[in-house]
Amino acid sequence: MDNSRRGFITKAAVTGAAILSAPAVFGSGKFSASQKPSDATVPFKLKYAPGIGMFNHHSGNDIIDSIKFCYDMGFRAMFDNGFMGRAAEDQMRIANEMHRLGMELGPFIVYGEFDKPSLVLNKPEIREMLVNKMKEGVEVAKRTGAKWALMVPGRYDERLHMDFQTANCIDNLRYCCDVVEPSGLTLVLEPLNAHIDHPGLFLSGMPQAYAICRGVNRSACKINEDIYHQQITEGNLIPNMEAAWSEIGSIHCGDTPGRKEPTTGEINYKNIFKFIYSKNYQGVICMEHGMSKSGKEGEARVIEAYRECDSFEV
Repeated sequence: MDNSRRGFITKAAVTGAAILSAPAVFGSGKFSASQKPSDATVPFKLKYAPGIGMFNHHSGNDIIDSIKFCYDMGFRAMFDNGFMGRAAEDQMRIANEMHRLGMELGPFIVYGEFDKPSLVLNKPEIREMLVNKMKEGVEVAKRTGAKWALMVPGRYDERLHMDFQTANCIDNLRYCCDVVEPSGLTLVLEPLNAHIDHPGLFLSGMPQAYAICRGVNRSACKINEDIYHQQITEGNLIPNMEAAWSEIGSIHCGDTPGRKEPTTGEINYKNIFKFIYSKNYQGVICMEHGMSKSGKEGEARVIEAYRECDSFEV
């Protein structure tokens, strides 16, 4: 065992013991009768994925220590939206450590446009730009073994009928799939809410995303179901997930209002996670949200919240 790993285990043991001994955290009595405080470090039923650096008050700022801490807390996945923008050596450090621990890396952003129309346009320069972006994403996937790449298709065009925009989006995604499909990389399209966070974006709802994926009709084009966004946009979460399940490739979560950890808002995440588990979902659930409290207390509360919601009966 190398000195860095030995030092990390010592630190993790101390911080883990501090978390578990805090009566306001894992010993709060909110678990089912079959659970014990020591359950806090066993693997979760689902692959909840903290962002790299999410628990820095406990793990420190090193990206490898961040991964190790999450593993020791029972998480078996991580995500990093900005993974594609990291230096190649850091990408490899992350990928190698996660592979060593048997952890899954969630989607990285390969293309996200928020300021102007892009995929909704039938223009050669748009297709050329997209193909080049996809080639960059494929190189990251080949280097690291990443499986999913997230896309935000840009804004809608006020001068063009929505049906034409939909057809153009489908065509452009087929060009993207031509590039990524041979590598095994899957694109996941994320519908985002227009009411609070992202007014003016083309892709906003699950039925819309489902129709586009069925139109593209390629195994490399799926949906990223963001439960936070879709509760705001349309609600009816479990029936909509059921209807779109064949096209869902990855999942994000966060509660609303506030976009903090589960248990802080109106979404019954215990039931949502139970449904996802019942579908034999093998992918990741990215914890793309903030914390209701700051510092170590906030980080511990996030872990506790996931333990509460993961305590559904199977």
